[in-house]
Amino acid sequence: MKEIVLAEIKYPRRILIRSSLKGLISAALHTLSDFEVIGAENIPEKGPLILTANHFSFADSIAMLHIAPASIEMFSGANPAFTPWWGKLLPRLWGVLYVYRGTGSRQAIRDAESILKQNGFFGIFPEGGAWAEMIRPARPGAAYLAVKTGAPILPVGFTGFNEVLPIRFRDQSKVTIRVGKPYQPAPVTGRGRERRQQLDELGDRIMKEIADLLPDHLRGKFSNDPTVRERAKEVEAYPWEKASWDEV
Repeated sequence: MKEIVLAEIKYPRRILIRSSLKGLISAALHTLSDFEVIGAENIPEKGPLILTANHFSFADSIAMLHIAPASIEMFSGANPAFTPWWGKLLPRLWGVLYVYRGTGSRQAIRDAESILKQNGFFGIFPEGGAWAEMIRPARPGAAYLAVKTGAPILPVGFTGFNEVLPIRFRDQSKVTIRVGKPYQPAPVTGRGRERRQQLDELGDRIMKEIADLLPDHLRGKFSNDPTVRERAKEVEAYPWEKASWDEV
């Protein structure tokens, strides 16, 4: 069956509604948590830029939308588990690009490429899901987009967002966003198996840059603690069926 390719997404879009949503997100974060952003000055004023962050909680998406410009586009799982109704409503109102875990999601990848080639901001959680509260290996998406478009990568570390709920007005959770410095990934020149290995190496660097912004006990295999590194092996397997990125 012939694949249907949708019209190109024009960047930026939906600025009015997204600006309003950002205002609500900011108010909610400052009301419900002891909230801090460190390194906001590292976010460039202009794209293209790929924002990459750890994914321990559905609330991480809210944090990503808060720190980025209202024009940011991002991926979101089409069928998120353990997410409240309002956590599913926000991505719909924002207009995210939905991906179906365990598939190549080719149209979403093409849309992301197009946005970055229009000098856009794009947010992605390289791990591809929030099934453990420590750094896990990257899926190929972030590395693929960086190599395909030449866009620099901005690492971001989120801590404490998994503890924001249930709401506690008197004893607010401490949540922190640490923004690293943008970097340009090395080119990937190989083919076939060599290409996949180079993408995996870039994915490893992407997660290391994020891990450096987190407390040591959350850094997974990059932790200095051998006990943490051992626990990381137990959660590193991707829970969904693997997809071939050589076909994207």
